[in-house]
Formats: sequence, C-alpha cells, structure tokens
Amino acid sequence: MSVLVTGGAGYIGSHMVLALTDAAEDVVVLDNLSTGHWWAISPKARLVEGDIGNEELLDRLMAEHRFDAVVHFAGSIVVPDSVSDPLGYYLNNTVKSRMLMACAVKAGIPRFIFSSTAAVYGNPLTMPVFEDEVPAPISPYGRSKLMTEWMLQDVHAAQGLQYVALRYFNVAGADPQGRSGQSTPRATHLIKVACQTALGQRSHMDVFGTDYDTPDGTCLRDYIHVTDLIAAHMDALAHLRRGGESGIFNCGYGKGYSVLEVIAAVERAHGAGFKVNRAGRRAGDPAGIVAGADRVRQVLGWQPRHADLDEIVRSALDWERKLAARNAA
Repeated sequence: MSVLVTGGAGYIGSHMVLALTDAAEDVVVLDNLSTGHWWAISPKARLVEGDIGNEELLDRLMAEHRFDAVVHFAGSIVVPDSVSDPLGYYLNNTVKSRMLMACAVKAGIPRFIFSSTAAVYGNPLTMPVFEDEVPAPISPYGRSKLMTEWMLQDVHAAQGLQYVALRYFNVAGADPQGRSGQSTPRATHLIKVACQTALGQRSHMDVFGTDYDTPDGTCLRDYIHVTDLIAAHMDALAHLRRGGESGIFNCGYGKGYSVLEVIAAVERAHGAGFKVNRAGRRAGDPAGIVAGADRVRQVLGWQPRHADLDEIVRSALDWERKLAARNAA
C-alpha cells in the first residue's frame, strides 16, 4: 500500500515524507512547488508536480496507486494574508480540500489525515484549550481550516471515510538529522524570523503587539517541535490502520511562551543579541493560545521527545545556518 502526501515539499510535509520513508512506506508526494522545494523531499519518495484542485490529475494518481491513506498538508497558512485575501484562502484551503476529499472517496481510499490548526479556536476563553471548546476562529485562515474539518466529519458520517484532524499549535524546529527545516524565504514564523535576524539575514525583526493581556504584553504561544508533530501524524496513521475511531486532536505541549521569551531563547542559542522593533498588533492574532493535549496522548499514544524551547530554537538556528550555506553554494 502507498501513502499520498499533499504539500510534501513544504516545511511540515517534507518531515512527514522523511518519517514515512524512514519507516519503509511507499510515498507519493503531490505538490505544486509554489512554496515547497523539490530538494526537501526524501529521495525515496516519488514527486508529482501538480495541484490538489486538479481533479483529472487526482483521479489518475489514485487509479495508478493503491493508496491506503491521504495525508493532507497542502494549503496557505499566513494569517494576515488570509485577512487581506479571504477568497484566495477559501479556494486553496477549503474548495481544493473538498476536491481532494471527493476524489479520495471516489477512489475508495479509506483514511485521511488532515493538517488543521489551533486558529480554529480564535481567542479562547480559557487556557489551556481542549478539543471540546466551541470553535470561534477570528481569521479566514482559521475558518477555512474549520470548514474542512466539518467536511471530514460529514463525509465520515455519509461515506465512512476514516479521518484524523490534527490541530497544530506553533510548529518550529528542524529535523534532528539536518535533512529538512523551514525553508520558505518569506516565512512569518516567529522562531525562523528571529533566527534569520540573529544571523544577519534580516536587519531587524518586529514584535507585533506589546499591549496584550499577558505577563509581558506580547502574545503567548505553545511551540511544538516539528519532529514531535510528525510523530503524532505517524501515530494517527497507525491508529486508523488498526481500526481506531476518527477524531480531532490538539498537537502542542501545554505550555506557552511569549514572543519576548522566544527572542531571549534565540539570543541564548546564538550567543548575542539583535535588533528588535516594537510594532502594532497584526490582524487575526489572538493574545494567547496553549494546547490542552491530553487526548492525543491517551488515544493515539503520542509521546513527545523534544518538548524544550531551547532545543527547538537550537535546531531551527542550525537549520538556518545550513540553509544559508546551501543558498550561497
């Protein structure tokens, strides 16, 4: 059997492909390479360049391979961009996900793992936030992902498609073996931006909002190492393959760090400070969000192994150095 990974040339998707091929799985990657990189894909996987909204391509791929699961990462992820271009986000994240789902059902693929987000919670009233909290997204990005979760629930009820939706908190870090990391040039992830600034690739970085109702006035986030996040995906796949029930799971550690605490961690790892400017709040950013992550441990058996901010930051900084050397070659 084979696994279809959409968006497998991107940051998180490429780590999933590495984990699958490390486990001797047969993997096909579908990616349009708009933000991903062909070189980030495990050489043991097959890359098909194309779009998840292309029904003819999906039908052909699914007919050629006996996929027993789709792992769906492809999508747009920048919250402020979703505020300025909501229709683009609903097209890429929701409409095209509907096409992928429809083709999977048509082809008889029994399992679907979806890359969702903590942005579905919006500004939660309590922290940590658990999966039974009523979703209240405050950005088109969060709404586009929530709509796909709803589609999965409905298709599961009507056609029996087994699924796991994983709600990511803030993903950071890089493969411990240095094979992949966050490589998007214009990425907005805080830890990547801070590492780039520390290495002199940016003149400065901005802290968006210093007047939130948090201990130091900056946003609080739950940062999860990408390797631990991918372990949750592998656990989800194993869970579905052994007949486990469909469901939604938070992926985080249950501890929040502020923007200023993250910057301090990057300074510790780098051994020097860098220029940080204070700016106004960004549209669509909640003040704080921390995962209630009991369910993923109890149901999927997930055991995180990299739950340390300094380790996450060191791996991200190491990757930025490696990426800079690659780009300079």
